[in-house]
Amino acid sequence: PIRLQWAMEARAVADLADGPISVKVKDTTVSLAIDELGGVDLIVQKNGKILKTLPAAAKSNKEVKALRERRKEIKRQVSRIRPTLEQMMCRGETVLGEELGELMRHPLISPMLGRLVLVGDGIMGYPQNEGKVLQDHAGLQEPVKKDESLRIAHPHDLLAGKQWHAWQRDCFVREVVQPFKQVFRELYPITKAELKEKTQSRRYAGHQVNPRQALALLGNRQWVTVAEEGVRKTFHEEDLSVHIEFQEGFYTPAEIDGLTLEAVQFTRRGDWQVLPLDEVPPRVFSEVMRDLDLVVSVAHRGGVDPEASASTIEARSDLLRETLALVDVQNVRIEKNHALIDGDLGRYSVHMGSAVTHKLPGGAMLLVPVHSQHRGRLFLPFADDDPKTAEVITKVLTLARDKKIRDPNILDQIRHLG
Repeated sequence: PIRLQWAMEARAVADLADGPISVKVKDTTVSLAIDELGGVDLIVQKNGKILKTLPAAAKSNKEVKALRERRKEIKRQVSRIRPTLEQMMCRGETVLGEELGELMRHPLISPMLGRLVLVGDGIMGYPQNEGKVLQDHAGLQEPVKKDESLRIAHPHDLLAGKQWHAWQRDCFVREVVQPFKQVFRELYPITKAELKEKTQSRRYAGHQVNPRQALALLGNRQWVTVAEEGVRKTFHEEDLSVHIEFQEGFYTPAEIDGLTLEAVQFTRRGDWQVLPLDEVPPRVFSEVMRDLDLVVSVAHRGGVDPEASASTIEARSDLLRETLALVDVQNVRIEKNHALIDGDLGRYSVHMGSAVTHKLPGGAMLLVPVHSQHRGRLFLPFADDDPKTAEVITKVLTLARDKKIRDPNILDQIRHLG
């Protein structure tokens, strides 16, 4: 059904594939265009200058109204395509080389898919030349056969290929903004403790969450709540189901004040026989733990935020490491969960999980994060909303160049702490 919908939508936006559609009202030109990330822009120009708002005369024009309505519809299409591509990666859904060519001719899908790493039979890379080749991080191209089975690579594939770091560096060097976290996505491998438990993961046991908020987050990630069964998710490609157990027993989670996580178990779809964790595909296990990590972080109950998981901290460390190399900052080192900064005015520590900042050996510093609409151009290689990662990287870069700080509040803290 999704492929059919995409095919029909491709016809609906085919006229935009060759360039913008423009309407001229007196000396104002209004254009509808697809941008390089697969989004859609309404560009307003008057006498060669770009305007932020539509003039009143253009607003009332019928053709301009039609363009604005069409922009709304295309934005809805884009908002459906991005999560669908992410779900395809999580499910391990495959496409043939011939199908890839069709997708790469779709005006909205092509800009997004062209920024994602695909994996096939011994080949891995970004689709190029209408999907006829895959180009790797070193620029080498491999042809794609028409009957070749391809899928969107998961971080587990990048790890298994032993070139994950090379893909991350390529993202930064070429400033590739991916439609969702792929190359810098958190990976959650099975731990020794979980292998010892054999059939269940108690990684998040004891964490209490707000039921309504937790269920809303899980529902957005294809988890379903079944009365007297709890919360579960099905991976149809692998014929697997995963169940979350709570200490409160078999209740409808929304009916109680708080939920305390107990364990996660996997079964075959439609069966109740619990599977050993080492029989669960690493991609599936990682995505389940990523969902739970999000729920524990966002929907927790209590006054203190839980510390970010090791996978999140590792992903942020990789992002920071590549950012520092890109802007040639050499006075920062990453040790375990902290970024340690040797500034000109002092030494500092930034926690990679919480972004809590200290001047060493003194006390905590209060660096208030700027709201997103006022941020500068901090490059992150994915379109996902991740303000905490942006906060961590911004704080580190600011303190690494502390001689350039002009904010009197920050300077006062630097002088008086430690």
